[in-house]
Amino acid sequence: MVTQTKSNPVLVCGHCQEYEQVSRRGFLLGGLKSVGAALGGPVIAMPTWMPRVTLAPPHVGPKGDTLVVVFLRGGADGLNIVVPHGDDAYYAHRPTIAIPRPDDRKAEHRALDLDGFFGLHPALAPLADLYRAGLAAFIHATGAPDETRSHFEAMAFMERGAVATGEYSGWLARHLSTLDTGNPSVLRAVAVGEILQASLTGAVSATALQSIADYHLNGRPEARDSMKALLGSLYEQGESLTAATASQTLESLRVLEKVWQQAYHPAGRAYPQTGFGEGMKMIAQLVKARVGVESACIDLGGWDTHAAQGTGEGMMAKTLQELGTGLAAFVEDMGTEMGDVTVVVMSEFGRRVQENGALGTDHGHGNMMMVLGGGINGGKVYARWPGLAVEQLTGPGDLVLTTDYRDVLGEVIRMRLRNPRVGDIFPDYAFNEVGIARERG
Repeated sequence: MVTQTKSNPVLVCGHCQEYEQVSRRGFLLGGLKSVGAALGGPVIAMPTWMPRVTLAPPHVGPKGDTLVVVFLRGGADGLNIVVPHGDDAYYAHRPTIAIPRPDDRKAEHRALDLDGFFGLHPALAPLADLYRAGLAAFIHATGAPDETRSHFEAMAFMERGAVATGEYSGWLARHLSTLDTGNPSVLRAVAVGEILQASLTGAVSATALQSIADYHLNGRPEARDSMKALLGSLYEQGESLTAATASQTLESLRVLEKVWQQAYHPAGRAYPQTGFGEGMKMIAQLVKARVGVESACIDLGGWDTHAAQGTGEGMMAKTLQELGTGLAAFVEDMGTEMGDVTVVVMSEFGRRVQENGALGTDHGHGNMMMVLGGGINGGKVYARWPGLAVEQLTGPGDLVLTTDYRDVLGEVIRMRLRNPRVGDIFPDYAFNEVGIARERG
């Protein structure tokens, strides 16, 4: 059947110890070593927010939207996020953890109907409001075509955006390097968190921010001064990669100190008092301060729900509430400026259709994506729905992928970011029209 329709803890179970091993702290942090000894001075560990890429060559091009990419790390269960309540097989496969239909009056927590076939998890009520306002759209049966069920491999494939070619730079880095707007800001691309996301690795200027905000600016003055002295020493080394990195970081500090000297009062609802909520608030503050941010990446973990996943309540519902409230607070905070901002939410893979014996779900394939902004064709679920009957599934019992995630990203890049070179960003890929983005004027 084809239907076209209008910082939490990580649970690690059994074979999925891999997720703990590739958590954000362990994924890229392991290679950072002390550089103080090389300068003949005290040993001072390099901070996690130090930029780890070279500077972009100059280009000139038209400015598009600011792109915010939210990565749900751990393999989010798209079937319980955007619920196919019109497919009876969904309830047959999930007798315990399925989200009840919108018209199930016996259930305390029910799916929020979107179009008569799909609904939202009840914890995402703020996003249902954005959907009805035309500021949010959902894409189902989407994801990456690789068959891996490994978190490490799936994240690497998706963030590189080029499975078949062996391209090891990130897709977002390739966008920035193929359409530089002449923007000289050291904060052109920012990664909010402990690491620089793989989608931003490559020949672009990018800065990871968390420790700057949490420690080096708001912490002890002597620690901040020591770090500035270290960066100054690195800069004086000359035309090396380390010197360029130190120069960029010093300039980032100067810009950010000016931004954060001003009190910030978000508009709209309060952000969640979590790492994700504070990160979304930071992105909004930087965008509204007009310091040159074109792209921002942020992660939200806690999606590896092998056991005790829950339905309208429980572990996953709590994480979804954090996600929905954080996204809604960001949209309300940005106000009319959301006309120039696009938010994309994605995860490395979905979950198995059949619930498991631990009342959770195992690694699957097809998933959902979200897109928010003032320049999208919102208020619609985009899905060539393959069905959930046993004979309609793929592999060991997974949702079939009918929309490649690169179709969604490619359309956003071309129409909202105004970069026509999507073939360079996702090489050797033939794009299919989704219809989710409007041409930016």
